[in-house]
This record gives sequence, C-alpha cells and structure tokens, in this order.
Amino acid sequence: MQESTTIARPYAQAAFDYAVESDSMEQWSDALSILGSISSDASMQAVINDPKVSNELLLDIVSSIGGDALSQKEVTNFLKILVENERLQYTPEMTRMYEEFLAEKKGVVGVEVMSAHELSSEESASIAEAMRKNLGKDIEISSSVDKSLIGGAVIKAGDMVIDLSLRGRLQKLTNDFK
Repeated sequence: MQESTTIARPYAQAAFDYAVESDSMEQWSDALSILGSISSDASMQAVINDPKVSNELLLDIVSSIGGDALSQKEVTNFLKILVENERLQYTPEMTRMYEEFLAEKKGVVGVEVMSAHELSSEESASIAEAMRKNLGKDIEISSSVDKSLIGGAVIKAGDMVIDLSLRGRLQKLTNDFK
C-alpha cells in the first residue's frame, strides 16, 4: 500500500494541478474515476500485466473502453504517460488521492466509517457532526460494513484513524498483557 501511494501521489498531484489550472476539476474527476474502474477490473489487470500486450494496444483498449470520458487531449496524454511508465495499475490510488485533493480544495474532508453493522442515518449524522467539530471543516461520510470488527467502528479521515471497534480494543488488551 505504501509503495502504491508513493508511486501514485505525483501523478494524482499533476492531474489535480492541471485540473485546477484549466478549471476542469470535475471532468478530470470523472476521467480518473473511469480509469480507476477500468484498471481495477480483474480481466483488465491481466491485460495490463501481460508483457505481450504493446503499449499502443493497451492504450487503444483503455481508450475504447473509456470512450468520450477519456477523449479529451490532456486526458489522453496523461493516459499515454501512465501506459509508457507502466503506472496504469495505480490509477485507483491516483483517483482516491485526486478526490482527496479535490475535497480539500472545496473545504470538505472525506470521512470513511467502517462499522460492524449498517449505520443508521442518526448515527451517521452524529459521527459527521463530531468530526465537523473536531476538524473544523465540512464532512462527507462514506460508510461500509466490516463484521470482523465485532462491534463499534473505525473512523478514518486522511491520516487520522480512530479505532472504536471491539476488535481494536481486544487487540489493545492483548498487547497490554504481552
């Protein structure tokens, strides 16, 4: 994970900087989202990692799948650079980072909540309000269910992680006894 973040960051930053400069942040967001979806597909991963597939063929395949969303000249050039530098497989991470840059520019912090059960709208609103007070910014909540947490939740906002799960508490207790 750390390696992919290190590799993806300069590409995500370059795309974001260009998008801000050219006032095309939403178009780049859409293009990167599509690229991330394409490159994360299992069958596409096989094509990306196949040494028999030339860069030109890979570029044609991705461009044809992406359609109009990838037809803008600057996006096509970005895609060429990714293919030539064998970085296409990192586009899901680039997309995630680009969206973080975009949210920060808009003054919104993305907060990911993993809980042992589906959050009610009241629980989600309560977490959003607490994080808004803590961070002093608008909050955008995304939630997922992870039954292995046993109970509670893990809240992530940028580099901050708040582990309120039963699994996390049990792990801490186990470490304390060691």
